[in-house]
Amino acid sequence: MSSRAQQPSQIWDAALGELQLQVDRTAFETWFKKTDGVALNDGEFVVGTETAFISEMLTKRMSQIVERAVGHVLGEPTSVRFQVLAHADNPSNGQSDDGQPSNADDTSAAGYGDDSQAVPVANATPSNLTTAPFARAPSLNARYTFDRFVVGKSNELAHAAARAVAENPGDAYNPLMLYSEVGLGKTHLMHAIGHQALGKGIDVRYTTAEDFTNEYIRAIHAGTTEEFRLRYRSAGMLLLDDIQFLIGKEQTQEGFFHTFNSLYMSNVQIVITSDRPAHSLKILSERISSRLSSGLSADIQPPDYETRMAILIAKSRQLSVEVSGEVLELLGARIYSNIRELEGSLNRVVAYSDLMQRPLDVELARQIIADTQEANKRRQPSEREVIDAVSKHFGVDTDTLRGPKRDKKTALARQVAMYILREDADMGATAIARALGRKDHSTVLHGCKTIEREQNINSNLRRSILEVRESLAAA
Repeated sequence: MSSRAQQPSQIWDAALGELQLQVDRTAFETWFKKTDGVALNDGEFVVGTETAFISEMLTKRMSQIVERAVGHVLGEPTSVRFQVLAHADNPSNGQSDDGQPSNADDTSAAGYGDDSQAVPVANATPSNLTTAPFARAPSLNARYTFDRFVVGKSNELAHAAARAVAENPGDAYNPLMLYSEVGLGKTHLMHAIGHQALGKGIDVRYTTAEDFTNEYIRAIHAGTTEEFRLRYRSAGMLLLDDIQFLIGKEQTQEGFFHTFNSLYMSNVQIVITSDRPAHSLKILSERISSRLSSGLSADIQPPDYETRMAILIAKSRQLSVEVSGEVLELLGARIYSNIRELEGSLNRVVAYSDLMQRPLDVELARQIIADTQEANKRRQPSEREVIDAVSKHFGVDTDTLRGPKRDKKTALARQVAMYILREDADMGATAIARALGRKDHSTVLHGCKTIEREQNINSNLRRSILEVRESLAAA
């Protein structure tokens, strides 16, 4: 059978096989997952998409590689057009894509409680939440499950480790330590592990370090420390959130170490979250730090652009609203360090549009972002403070930053300084050029655009910018 005789869906399946090898997993899941081959007419191949926004983004960002893939399958150059599938353009029909009732009235994120990076989905009852009758149900959030977690480059190691632990508790990585700044998904992954363990009939103990401390103190005062010890040491899995809370609490650390050691020696899976890596928890008992270091530590970084867009698309589906590509792109580009802030901004834009009867457009989104950032605004750093902070972080002295040297290290530091001076110190391009000894403001514009683009795909650069900003905030 010739390629012309094949059905459009078969042609598209073959093209998707090639595209899956050319784009990263997050991009593929975001843009191509719910697409279909619709028609082939006179050298034009039509691809059906779920929303107008996805059609727009595929046209703008992916059309060339898609045309190459389709052309390779058909054996001749072929243009590609994207259009919304007829059955997929009604976002408010009260059902999810799988036909289940939606939670359109729930404007909180699925799994965005204390700390998560969740994919909001319609079905509020996770399939892997079935609990064996003899398993004690802990305080786990029902929405914090693996199928609601957006996986990207910034969290793929932590996600893979959590999956491995959930599938083989006590055998894969013990203990498993997940660490990140707030709002990036470590608690979500911990709860997802707990749900899967419950489904296997494992007796899960979940607690925060703060609750563990308070419970331990109450047990001491009430003379019930033996019951306290038995409660935790009889667990089939221990999940401890925010271990950094134990810093400075020596008596609680002693109680935790003995519990930890008893479970560890019995090959019981232990999962711990923290806002910093194990080696930065040295102020904890050295015995605890040593135990933590014996397992696997996995960090979660702020999400890249593709992951942020995937989260925004999922959230807009949950809210059952049509959000334009321009609005989602603006949110994804301007809010990058905290997933909760990203999703909260979309919530505010949608709610404000509804309450004030204003169009849900870029102008409104810019206003909401500005109001949010103003409310959270730190003291604006001075020109000198930014240059000094960048100089210290990159190990490039300030005279070199302002000078003609253009080696890779210096050029990167200079461009980061340009970007932070514009974004955080609110300086114009001409003033920044003068501050850094550049002749032309166009150099500043180019440097800022370079950093905007590169931080979306380079986690090390993203981390450097955050560290510089943190040093400025602490000054």
